[in-house]
Formats: sequence, structure tokens, C-alpha cells
Amino acid sequence: MPYPRESGDLVGEIFFAQAFSFKYSPRPGTPAASLTDQVPDPVKSERLAQLQQLLARQQREFNDACVGRRLPVLLEKPGRHPGQLIGRSPYLQSVHLDADEHWIGEIVPVRISGAGQNSLSGSLAA
Repeated sequence: MPYPRESGDLVGEIFFAQAFSFKYSPRPGTPAASLTDQVPDPVKSERLAQLQQLLARQQREFNDACVGRRLPVLLEKPGRHPGQLIGRSPYLQSVHLDADEHWIGEIVPVRISGAGQNSLSGSLAA
């Protein structure tokens, strides 16, 4: 069963760069927890999967559109490769680039040269 049309329409209209989505689970003491017409778990799982497919497509499109742009990136920590740092764009994307560790904690201009599903890659911009 597809997710409710209103949810898909809203997500399509907003166009998320990144989103976290979860299926509903009752919480004791909340008004919705005591409702008798709960959506069955398999339906919730299917709706969530469809919604997450839409969100993943939007995230990929957004990341692809960043290639060639210059973004301010807050460098946070060393990457997994020698000489690599990881930072965050203003849109909270993870950004990987080669730079000296003395830049950690600084916001630096980065020319974005590549995009993946969950991260960007680039180099220090002049």
C-alpha cells in the first residue's frame, strides 16, 4: 500500500536535501497510542520504504546539484585516509577533502567536485 498521498505530495513539494524518517510506534501516555484503528505494521513498513526511496532520490539530486559549487565547510575531524578531513556543509552534508589537520574547527571555502548518496567531495577553494 503506498504512503498517504498527502505525505508524498508534501515531500515532493518541499524537496528535502536530507531527512530522517521513521514509522510510527505508539508511545504510552500519548493520545495516538490508545487509538483503536492503528495502521498494521506491514503497511507502515511498506509506506516507510516508499517514502525513503523518494527522500533518497531527492538527496541524491540535491548532492549532484552541488557539484561545481563553492560551499563554506566546517572542518570537523580527520577522515579515514591520510591527509583527508571531513566537514559539514551548510546543508549538513558530509564533505571529504584533502587538507592539513590545522584546518579542523575552521570554516573554509570548498569547491565541490563529486557527489555520492550521503556525502560530497571537494578541495580547498582559492
